[in-house]
Amino acid sequence: MTETAFYILLSLTEPSHGYGIIKRVEELTNGRLKLGSGTIYGTLTKMQNDGMIIVFSDEKRKTIYEITQLGKNVMLAEIARLKELHTNALRLEEEFK
Repeated sequence: MTETAFYILLSLTEPSHGYGIIKRVEELTNGRLKLGSGTIYGTLTKMQNDGMIIVFSDEKRKTIYEITQLGKNVMLAEIARLKELHTNALRLEEEFK
């Protein structure tokens, strides 16, 4: 999973519109990751096609994105993979100094 996809899904702890996702990702990464509209909407379309999110309109006709159970399962697997990666990196970090 790309870092962009990871943070987009991570930002969907509650349903959100595109601009809300962009702002949440910036917040989560302390401004390091600034998503452009082409990047975010291309990734959201792929996630929708893969069944990881659903898309609907709210009462103001804004497009809202919500993570599905499949998306949650994918995130849990990715978080477990990243935890393993982090543990191994810390364990072997001294070997590179």
